[in-house]
Amino acid sequence: MTIDLSRRGFLALAGTGVATTTLGAMGFGAAEAAEAAHVRPFKLVATTETRNICTYCSVACGIIMYSKGDLAAGETAELLHIEGDADHPTNRGTLCPKGAALKDYVRAETRLTRPRYRAPGADRFQDIGWDEALDKIARALKDDRDANLIEKNDKGTTVNRWTTTGYLAASATTNETAWLTYKTVRAMGIVGFDNQARV
Repeated sequence: MTIDLSRRGFLALAGTGVATTTLGAMGFGAAEAAEAAHVRPFKLVATTETRNICTYCSVACGIIMYSKGDLAAGETAELLHIEGDADHPTNRGTLCPKGAALKDYVRAETRLTRPRYRAPGADRFQDIGWDEALDKIARALKDDRDANLIEKNDKGTTVNRWTTTGYLAASATTNETAWLTYKTVRAMGIVGFDNQARV
């Protein structure tokens, strides 16, 4: 069969074919609609997305955590998935092996979720509340500082040095939090100050 097709006719026929396949690819065809009906909805659609910082090292990579459960309705939120934050300037969506395993760390049965205290001479730890734990820490710091603060050196110059207590800071934090931590520790006079990135 011979088709007498002019150049203008060929372009019109090709344009019609392109338009038809484009509309079909965009989901206007019956086959695409049938296929879409069988596709399982994406599992993270009904979850709560929370952005945070990875807890491991001083790189402070951005992560996105997905949890299911409405806290406002009294449900317990369950962590389902953690991935790198593609919009974060530090890691741009990538995670190291430790960061990629964060979900297992968070959901571990042996993970501590409340403070514990071991009394002097005791052979085991006991669970205590956060208020009690913070009160114990504050009392110990205050007593030690009152007893050991060096206000002036041998020449009479005010130095306000507290050398009997050290402070180990977390490095997986923002610059602003790190600055505030540094200023607070130095304002108390603590000389021994370091963070986990150097340990």
